[in-house]
Amino acid sequence: MAEEMILVLDFGGQYKQLIARRVRENHVYCEIHPYTMPIEKIKEMNPKGIILTGGPDSVYLEDSLSYDPQLFELGIPVLGICYGAQLMAYLLKGDVQTAPTSEYGSTNVTLENTSKLLGDWKKESITWMSHTDYIARVPEGFHVTATTPVCPVAGMENTEKNLYAVQFHPEVVHTEEGTKLFHNFVYDICGCQGTWKMDSFAENAIQQIREEVGDGKVLCALSGGVDSSVCAVLLSKAIGKQLTCVFVDHGLLRKDEGDEVEKVFGPEGPYELNFIRVNAQDYFYEKLAGVTDPETKRKIIGAEFINVFEKEAKKIGAVDYLAQGTIYPDVVESGIGKGAVIKSHHNVGGLPDHVDFKEIIEPLKALFKDEVRQVGLELGIPRELVYRQPFPGPGLGIRIVGEVTAEKVKMVQEADAIYREELEKAGIDMGKGQFFAALTNMRSVGVMGDHRTYDYAVALRGVITSDFMTATAADIPFETLQTCMTRIINEVKGVNRVMYDITSKPPGTIEFE
Repeated sequence: MAEEMILVLDFGGQYKQLIARRVRENHVYCEIHPYTMPIEKIKEMNPKGIILTGGPDSVYLEDSLSYDPQLFELGIPVLGICYGAQLMAYLLKGDVQTAPTSEYGSTNVTLENTSKLLGDWKKESITWMSHTDYIARVPEGFHVTATTPVCPVAGMENTEKNLYAVQFHPEVVHTEEGTKLFHNFVYDICGCQGTWKMDSFAENAIQQIREEVGDGKVLCALSGGVDSSVCAVLLSKAIGKQLTCVFVDHGLLRKDEGDEVEKVFGPEGPYELNFIRVNAQDYFYEKLAGVTDPETKRKIIGAEFINVFEKEAKKIGAVDYLAQGTIYPDVVESGIGKGAVIKSHHNVGGLPDHVDFKEIIEPLKALFKDEVRQVGLELGIPRELVYRQPFPGPGLGIRIVGEVTAEKVKMVQEADAIYREELEKAGIDMGKGQFFAALTNMRSVGVMGDHRTYDYAVALRGVITSDFMTATAADIPFETLQTCMTRIINEVKGVNRVMYDITSKPPGTIEFE
């Protein structure tokens, strides 16, 4: 994937995606792997540096996640973060104990000594802490680089062995100078050159697709979203008419979206490919009838997608490969190794055991969302398509809490269209995040035209995010929200209440289910 790479070993930390993202912001490729990765495999990969993530365990317990201490003898720079810092101290014979005072949230850190990792930091800096244990004594050969009023070792390092550790989380935006830390680590300590660029990615991906596919035929799962669109254009530029894009309208798309996708990728569009539209709305509604659990809905939609593709493949003759717009957050959130499954993605966790294709091609599997957009621009895809509002593979199936019906789909389609239309009128920059309407499963009493109603509540969601790993609620003017509320209640049959969701990610997810 890249000549130089930073390896992240995951010990169950909730911010592992952010660590990888911060490294890549420095134009250095980064991969996340479970803590169970054998040390021999690490030697094979020959990373320029290794980062150990945070995690929920206490390092001194018998069943805690651990690693071979030989890791610190490889001569490869290692950075431990939070649990990773404590693990480094513990395995190298330092002392880790339950902290007399736990630290959570914004914490002032003071630099104590000369530090290669924190060399250009201010003497006093705000960081983000989240720990109940602490390093009481550093291992031999280490010196303390940072402290807090209650944490004697907020940072430590052994420059002779290229080992570095911080108790705080530099990857989150709340740590003022976290970006400097990652820059120092990948460039000054690991000696990286910063060769991870999106223009070279697109060029290399096209060449790799040509070599892998040869004269074979590829069937692409096209949803019309950013990820699958970029995937389709990459394939089109690589293999042209060897590509057939199947667009399944599962009845869970945004208002008029099916026709918009066909306009871009169909026969009248600018791309060299074969386009097939499958109108399968009734089929999916039938499969989802009575299903309320969100994970089950995701699994059903994912499995039926593949079933439809297999049927289409048989109609058009032999197809060798299935292509999908899987991206890195899909893989991470669906679980890496023993990492927690946040939510299954239809193109990761929802695939049946057997698919009737030689292989699955996922050219974007290593990229975060903003990197996918950069590739899209490099490929010449119109900016309005590249920066269109993100849309999950299961579509409105996970923006409808509870059972999915044609009636509910109509409600949320209309509410969503009104919401986005009013945001655009108000000059809200939707390119900086994600904005949509969802239909809750809550019904409540209302009064409309002197009559009692008992209808559904729509929840409006608006978040600001750059990487979709963390997000904060968008500060939408109250007047705009009130206009949305009035229009939705007046124009969408079956809705008598509108709410605005201000939950950040974490603890919530961007989507509702």
